[in-house]
Amino acid sequence: MAEKETEPKKQKQKEQSKETKEKKESKNPVREEEKNEILIRIFGYDIPSSRNIYSGLTRIKGISWTISNAICLKLGYPRTKKISELSNEDITKIEEFLNVLPVYAFLKNRRFDLETGETSHIYGTDIDMKKEFDIKRLKEIKSYRGIRHALGQPVRGQSTRSHFRKQGRAVGVTKKSSASATAKPAAPKAGK
Repeated sequence: MAEKETEPKKQKQKEQSKETKEKKESKNPVREEEKNEILIRIFGYDIPSSRNIYSGLTRIKGISWTISNAICLKLGYPRTKKISELSNEDITKIEEFLNVLPVYAFLKNRRFDLETGETSHIYGTDIDMKKEFDIKRLKEIKSYRGIRHALGQPVRGQSTRSHFRKQGRAVGVTKKSSASATAKPAAPKAGK
């Protein structure tokens, strides 16, 4: 008799789990749209056409929310306009604007470059390349930051006692090796 009562309960649980799965799937319509939608290429990056200009331009590496807002304001596009509504002329306008980027110097990401002394704004893989060269230069001149980079330690003054523990490089606590933990303790020496 108890078995007959549990079978309807199991069926109810299965139905409830199906309903919750359907609800979860319906909560993420953006992801479903992005799977089958058109991608617009701006400055070498694919941007989903369902995004608006303000958030879509931030998909380009090197463009922050502030730069994206400046693009919308200077070129006169509403921030809520969809990427799919942009014509080819609009896309070329945006790319030309990004090449020149007439904004204040403090908004740019490469200020007072050591090689040229100029303030510029870089995008995409150039950011990674410049960062690698900067770290390499710091290591070569053996500055404090360069030494910390070489050791794999935090560079900006964070404490290392409880965080930044990587395997084999623990600073605060040492762990017994597994071989010494399983070995039998040595017998005491006979002597005085």
